[in-house]
Amino acid sequence: MTRRTDVVVIGGGQSGLAAGYHLRRLGIEFVILDAQEAPGGAWQHTWDSLRLFSPAAYSSLPGRLMPPQPGEVYPDAQHVVSYLADYEKRYELPVERGVSVGAVQCDGSFLQVETDCGAWQARAVISATGTWTRPFLPAVPGRREFQGRQLHTVQYRNPEELAGQRVVVVGGGNSGAQIAADLAGNVDLTWVTQRPPRYLADDIDGRALFDAATARRRALDAGRTDNGGVASLGDIVAVPPVREARDVGLLTARPMFDRLTEDGVAWPDGTSAPADTIIWCTGFRPALAHFAGLRLRGTRGHIATIGTRSIDEPRLHLLGYGDWTGPASATLIGVGRPAREAAREIAGLIRS
Repeated sequence: MTRRTDVVVIGGGQSGLAAGYHLRRLGIEFVILDAQEAPGGAWQHTWDSLRLFSPAAYSSLPGRLMPPQPGEVYPDAQHVVSYLADYEKRYELPVERGVSVGAVQCDGSFLQVETDCGAWQARAVISATGTWTRPFLPAVPGRREFQGRQLHTVQYRNPEELAGQRVVVVGGGNSGAQIAADLAGNVDLTWVTQRPPRYLADDIDGRALFDAATARRRALDAGRTDNGGVASLGDIVAVPPVREARDVGLLTARPMFDRLTEDGVAWPDGTSAPADTIIWCTGFRPALAHFAGLRLRGTRGHIATIGTRSIDEPRLHLLGYGDWTGPASATLIGVGRPAREAAREIAGLIRS
């Protein structure tokens, strides 16, 4: 049986909920389809010690401030999960869980959304699937020859599971720095980065990053010179655990190796480091396989957009994948504005 609604939102994490909030305010009929069995999006699958970059008040979705976490300046992931679950319940957002979307196809004046629980027809679709389910692993020589364990950021949980091991952490961004700091003192750690680590000033947090990303987008839209946005400030937010490990000398990065061996990693100068486990903190790609049939994807797997709207399929909006779908739109504080703009554009389309 095929069901019909005005809008199908694919993904029930922070971006999908922000979209639902604004669609509800505009009186638009919609459904949120989420592959997860429980609320919280990707936040329910992070490593144990993960903290937000910002205090709760600056990490909120539209309409409801995140309450502070007792005893913590920067809330942990479980606090975020609880907040998202409460947000969904508070606004009575129509989320259907355990529903995996396989494909989105054109069907005349509708978009047909095929799932493992039946099909939906919609006047418009918002894709809010994020990137967590598409971890990226670089093609480094010898990766298949390495005899130890290889993890990606998404698979790491805590230092206890690696206690006493020789561990190589690869990646000079926030995930790499935070996981290296988490492991420092618990394992024989080698931290490897593509370039020397660039820490942001200690007083910069997520709010300042959102402001920088927004200022960059406004400058570009106005035809002014690109100021570099967040990238011009650095790569690593110095959250307290990272700052503490750095300041006592536990975060000393080595340059990127050129190959893996059976028992570790090796550099061009002939030096090497043994490893029992390698953790690849090497980023993600957008989870957009469900749009393969529409043939919209271009360079780097992106779909060309104006704001959040697909250029080649104006009934489709993409939300929460990073700056290409709105300044800081992959963050809690940043997704509200592009979600509002997407909902307004869809309202105009449906009511025209």
